[in-house]
Amino acid sequence: MYHFFVNQDQVGEETISITGPDVNHMKNVLRMGAGEEILVSNGVDKDYLCETVSVSSEEVLAKILSVTEGGTELPARLYLFQGLPKSDKMELIIQKAVELGVYEIIPVETKRTVVKLDKKKEESKLKRWQAVSESAAKQSKRLIIPKVSGVMTFRQALEFSEKELDRTVIPFEHAGNMRATREILKEIEPGMSAGIFIGPEGGFEDSEVELAKAHGAKPITLGKRILRTETAGLALLSVLSFQLEPSETE
Repeated sequence: MYHFFVNQDQVGEETISITGPDVNHMKNVLRMGAGEEILVSNGVDKDYLCETVSVSSEEVLAKILSVTEGGTELPARLYLFQGLPKSDKMELIIQKAVELGVYEIIPVETKRTVVKLDKKKEESKLKRWQAVSESAAKQSKRLIIPKVSGVMTFRQALEFSEKELDRTVIPFEHAGNMRATREILKEIEPGMSAGIFIGPEGGFEDSEVELAKAHGAKPITLGKRILRTETAGLALLSVLSFQLEPSETE
């Protein structure tokens, strides 16, 4: 079933009006007509099972068949602070992080970051990255489209996490034992917001980890094996997704 996102002001009591770029895709690419079932999300808290009523060049009108509230989102907000990686790795990270339930992705410049983006390149990258997030959100039936924010410096990211989030962790190869890590991760509970800091290729410098600790971040280990930057965040998101996901009986 195809999945689309709208703003709340496009949702009426009985119908939803879909406008913008999705209309051309629905009409000319998917060749949709009246009578087709689609899933529509308001990007906040509701999914709508709908049936298309009419398809024109300006609007697709869909009749609401049923409404589901908050069905696919994790009960905690997970923020991925990703050190800027080389080549197209960021697109893979965004795609998979969205599938795993991330709430927001924040690209971060660190001391070992190789990629440097000027304002023009950053705007172009953000547009592409947000499109990747939207596509992944549709594919995985997310209720929201996770935001990919503008690039932050490492210090800016730490200040944001200390001020805005309940918990922050930073995987580091010399962080200690797995038992301590498990106890730290157990502190991230439903209703909380939590940040995950992942370094670029080459990881974090010791001074960065110390700065993170000074801003309230807790170092953790991801095991004895060294994970690539495109693997580390996804591994931790997977663990937290499994830990936070409500059981069917709850």
